[in-house]
Amino acid sequence: MSGGTPVSVEPSPLAPARTQVLAPALAVRRMTLTRFRGYESARLEPDRRPVALIGPNGAGKTNLLEAVSFLAPGRGIRGARLAEVERLGSPPGAGWAVAATLDTPLGPVEIGTGREPHDGNRASDRDRRLVRIDGHPAKGQTALADHVAMVWLTPQMDRLFLEGSSGRRRFLDRLVFGFDPAHAGRLSRYEHALRERARLLRDGRFDEGWLGALEDQMATTGIAVAAARREVVQRLRAACARSVGPFPGADLAVAGTVERWLDEGPALAAEDALRDSLRTGRRADADGGGASVGPHKSDLAVRHAPKDMPAAFCSTGEQKALLIAIVLANARLLAAERGAAPILLLDEVAAHLDPERRAALFGEILALGAQAWMTGTDEGVFDPLGDDARRFRIEDAHIRPG
Repeated sequence: MSGGTPVSVEPSPLAPARTQVLAPALAVRRMTLTRFRGYESARLEPDRRPVALIGPNGAGKTNLLEAVSFLAPGRGIRGARLAEVERLGSPPGAGWAVAATLDTPLGPVEIGTGREPHDGNRASDRDRRLVRIDGHPAKGQTALADHVAMVWLTPQMDRLFLEGSSGRRRFLDRLVFGFDPAHAGRLSRYEHALRERARLLRDGRFDEGWLGALEDQMATTGIAVAAARREVVQRLRAACARSVGPFPGADLAVAGTVERWLDEGPALAAEDALRDSLRTGRRADADGGGASVGPHKSDLAVRHAPKDMPAAFCSTGEQKALLIAIVLANARLLAAERGAAPILLLDEVAAHLDPERRAALFGEILALGAQAWMTGTDEGVFDPLGDDARRFRIEDAHIRPG
């Protein structure tokens, strides 16, 4: 997705004058669903404008956002297992599919992904995701990060600053993918080595050669994962500090043992420290499971900068505003660096903002040329967008242009 050239266009009346206006360069232009959630089959043809999905609760709006989210690496906005996505009542082993044509800075890309049809006899068949890019099988879903950058906010993320660190790491990694597509592969390799090491230790198999090889991979990939997160957070911190308007500035940092090692010395020294910690911690890790140190233990620390207050201590509205501020700062950085803002999936976000913040959110989206997919039950929420958004009405898993 790199290499695109920003192109100036006439700003929308909602677009802030302070933001460089870019022609949209990353957008879904066509999407078809087969046996996906409540949809037996469906076809959607948006253009490069933001997309507003309007309909009552339970109509299938979030299911469409989830389908878009599967065009990027990971388990989508719900973190679902593949079997959970398949439409209820489908023939056993029928599988499901999402196919899309996307505009990118380097030209159109065809992406197809889904659960492979299977007979259910092999455990590996029951949760195997296939990916095809421009008609060719991809080695894995991490290849999607080379073409698609995507960030989402959902109602379930309203407690992101209050609950465990795993959700904050996933949120951060999604931001990193946009700047460093290889991050997805490194993260996958690290997590695979972490699981394999934990399995060996759990089974009491203290084979030095095998464990040493896994720990070496964890050290090299783990420090690379931590360094990528650290670099993106430093850039986001600077971008958030320049934010103006009704969204508060956010002060960000990545906290953890690995990050402290990177602060204190070079990456090679941090690799050695992680490798040594893993080796000396085998017995304790065998009893406790997993590994007591590594980037899988790191956390994204966020503070409300104007108040100098941890995000966890802020009100629910302030926490949502902080999340939006981070997402918009990320989009501005990507648009300036790569010529394309990420695709934004905003599930019931605009409806819960006051008019000033809603107008500011819409203005940023339009100014950046981002294709934002937004859901809402009230069409009036999207009135400020006028003809700058493409509307679809959703009811009982049926889609019609709005």
